[in-house]
Amino acid sequence: MGYQQALSGLSGASSDLDVIGNNIANANTVGFKQGSAQFADMYASSMATAVNNQIGIGSRLSEVQQQFSQGTISTTNQALDVAINGNGFYQLSSNGSTVYSRNGVFHLDNTGKIVNSAGLQLMGYAADSKGVVNSASTVPLSVPTSNIAPSATTKVQTQFNLNSQDATPTTTPFDANDANSYNTSTSVDVYDSLGGTQKVSVYFVKNSTGSWDAYTGSGDPVANATKISTLAFDNSGNLQSGGKVSFSIPNGADGGATNQTMTMDFTGTTQYGAKSGVNNVIQDGYTSGELTGFSVGTDGTLTGNYSNGKTQALGQIAIANFNNQNGLQNLGGNVFAQTSASGAPQVSVPGSTNHGMLQGGAVENSNVDLTSELVNLITAQRNYQANAQTIKTQQTVDQTLINL
Repeated sequence: MGYQQALSGLSGASSDLDVIGNNIANANTVGFKQGSAQFADMYASSMATAVNNQIGIGSRLSEVQQQFSQGTISTTNQALDVAINGNGFYQLSSNGSTVYSRNGVFHLDNTGKIVNSAGLQLMGYAADSKGVVNSASTVPLSVPTSNIAPSATTKVQTQFNLNSQDATPTTTPFDANDANSYNTSTSVDVYDSLGGTQKVSVYFVKNSTGSWDAYTGSGDPVANATKISTLAFDNSGNLQSGGKVSFSIPNGADGGATNQTMTMDFTGTTQYGAKSGVNNVIQDGYTSGELTGFSVGTDGTLTGNYSNGKTQALGQIAIANFNNQNGLQNLGGNVFAQTSASGAPQVSVPGSTNHGMLQGGAVENSNVDLTSELVNLITAQRNYQANAQTIKTQQTVDQTLINL
């Protein structure tokens, strides 16, 4: 019987060495999860054998258990290197079927799809042309190469201080080209429906203490300035009326929408006894822009950065979690397949419920502890040698019997 126990022990020790060797070989594999060989003893099944007299017939490999503990995260500053911090797996599309991985090293293929080194496509939630993410179902993610559409200006916000000690202009009536006919002015570039720009100028003319006329005009030089409001202030210098008005400007030279209408908002303008001047001028339009880069947020949102200074969501990475991660089938290449033992995937956005968060520009290193594995390697080697010694001892016993 000693041969059978020893042979099973040799087989088990050999399997243990294989598992440890595989761990060591993948110590630098991104997202790799180390395995641990688990063993069970074996007994001959005989109803006639007394319980207290049972002798084991060796051991067997019961399972190789993956250790899904968190690996350390290293920054790479590569936009499409993404690490999972916590539970979950990336969903990858493989010829129409879905597999799962912890390896977050991705890049763009020649069509703009986000893929891994094996060409498997990263899955997530798509965003429309306005950056609105549709979380109804996951699809292969891609980075659009088209320009972001322009947005016409609809609102101009200006904040001034108008000097309460200013005199009324020496020249009347108002003329945008005559600086003596107004007290102060400023200008801002606004955008039409095609992203073309033209200058809008704002002028203030003091009527009396607490009363100022506001004029606007477009073009350079301004040729069509008109009065749009009269601003009234209280004796503390606060704006009381005339703060929000609508006005129109003619179409620019690029064929955009005619008679562009927008709102001028003077909220925050004051009349204090200090030099007249502009404190703030902003408008809400922008021209078209080219994609210059992108980044991944902790919630998986892929955000594009455009040459016009705007940002927009391009999609959102989804991750899947399982009730029993050790029930996944290891397919090699750092990917796993769902099985009945793993349970159904629970797909959601990163950071929700029991799903981990993402870190862009970083990778999750292998969770193999080389120091521990080298110690385990020595132990497995000793186990193999000990089982070989059992065979040698049984041979000596057999030879003794033969020599009787």
